[in-house]
Parts: sequence; structure tokens; C-alpha cells
Amino acid sequence: MRSDGDADGLDRAFLALADPVRRAIVARLSRGPATVNELAEPFDITKQAVSKHIQVLEQAGLVTRSRDAQRRPVHLDAAALEALTSWIDRYRLDAERNYRRLDGLLAAMSENTENTRENEEKDR
Repeated sequence: MRSDGDADGLDRAFLALADPVRRAIVARLSRGPATVNELAEPFDITKQAVSKHIQVLEQAGLVTRSRDAQRRPVHLDAAALEALTSWIDRYRLDAERNYRRLDGLLAAMSENTENTRENEEKDR
């Protein structure tokens, strides 16, 4: 995934992360690189199926593979996850601003209601 958060890259990344097996693989890779065999251990699916999941993650730009002698460890691409986090944070911050404004409005309305009640009680 390109770091600028292009729409196609975001779509591929979120689609890849929609699958629970792929999310579990990403979670495992967050602790460090692993081989396909190591990644396949906790799942009741074939190594070929795990390889296909890894290919989807790789095509989404979330993981990379390297060669270490006979091993081909899979690595999590932290920069790609950071791009997703940045995209999500932009909208989270907008939503938080809206909620703070709503909280302020509700507090003002509540204070207004309380003041109106106090004035009505004084007038009696």
C-alpha cells in the first residue's frame, strides 16, 4: 500500500483485513516475522490456504517476504498500518469534534432549562 493512503490501496488493505484469519496473521506478525509454517500452526486450515491469505495481505501491501537462507519469513509492513491508522484518525478526530460541539450544546440547553425552572419557581 502506498503511504499516501490512495483509495485503491485503502480498499485492498481493508478488504484484506476483513477476514479473521488474515487479522490473526497480522496480529501474530506484530510480534515479529514468521514463516508460513509458523503462521499456519494455530489454524485448522492447510498451509496452502495460509499461503493464499498471505498473498492477499502482500497484494494489499500489509506484509512483505524476505529470503533468509532456506526460510522465507513474512514481515508486517508497519508503514502500511500507519497509513491506515492515519486515515482512520482523520475521521475519528472529526467525529470527536462533532461530539464535543454536541456536548457543549446539550450542556447549554440543560443550563438554560435549569435557569428557566428556577425563574418559574421564583415567580410563583
